[in-house]
Amino acid sequence: MAAALCLQHLVSMALSGLDQLKFLLVAVLAGFVGSIMGIGGGSIIVPVLTNVFGVPIREAVAASLVGVIATSISGLSTYFREEITNIRMALFLETSTTLGAMLGALLSLVTPGSFLYVIFAAFSFYIAASQAYSIRVEERKIRKSGFRAARPDRISLLLGLSGRYFDESEGRRVEYVISGTLAGWLVSFFAGVGSGMLGIGGGFIKVSAMNLFMNAPLKVAIATSKFMVGITAATSSVVYYLRGVVRADVAAPVALGTTLGAIAGTKVMNKLRVRWLKAAFSALAAYLGYVMLRRGLWLMGVAELP
Repeated sequence: MAAALCLQHLVSMALSGLDQLKFLLVAVLAGFVGSIMGIGGGSIIVPVLTNVFGVPIREAVAASLVGVIATSISGLSTYFREEITNIRMALFLETSTTLGAMLGALLSLVTPGSFLYVIFAAFSFYIAASQAYSIRVEERKIRKSGFRAARPDRISLLLGLSGRYFDESEGRRVEYVISGTLAGWLVSFFAGVGSGMLGIGGGFIKVSAMNLFMNAPLKVAIATSKFMVGITAATSSVVYYLRGVVRADVAAPVALGTTLGAIAGTKVMNKLRVRWLKAAFSALAAYLGYVMLRRGLWLMGVAELP
């Protein structure tokens, strides 16, 4: 009897083919945006699944993590072949992100998240302004080989973090020297704290840590972040899988859609002019900052923004 009731409950929860098709289309968009911005795409998938389709938040997050893994894996060969992904820098920064995520998870048990939402919102607005302000600076540094003029610090020299890639939109090979590794490591730690405590995606912060603080070209930062978010998501998704909240009828179309979108995005990203990538990234950071500010003020009972 209990087994029959359980089966009936699962059948009632099953999504229709039309809903799965809609999930697939949303996931294609999320995978494409995530691929060209260096983020996981969860900021698109989770709100749509919960607010539009009524999927419970835990199941939406679990499906989103599966999609993030697919986004990270899909098209990586393209970035590797073009030598855009800096694997050494990714592994170096993952140490701080992982530590930050562990601390954030512990803090979430004892600390209200409202103030941290506001802090992250302020930092997001700073990133948005900095990316918009540095559009011409980055273009000039690419054309005049400014990225290789920096002086590497000891950590960068020791780990061999500097590199080069071919920029298709500019038609030239860009050499860059990584510096400011300690600042980038600390900012990535901050991103990990937010990810562990608030469940926010730290991809846009990691991209900015590499681009604004470590002298990495934006396209290198995006490709490297795309590699990194898969590692973080894989770790978190295991927990959701063991809890049994990964629904195949939700996760499958999300994974397929993000894969298709990410493959398309990786083929496009290196062909885009850096000014448009900078502008789009600035707009994304401003949007995420507003979302976190609205959430923080609401939790504090101060105001309810539209």
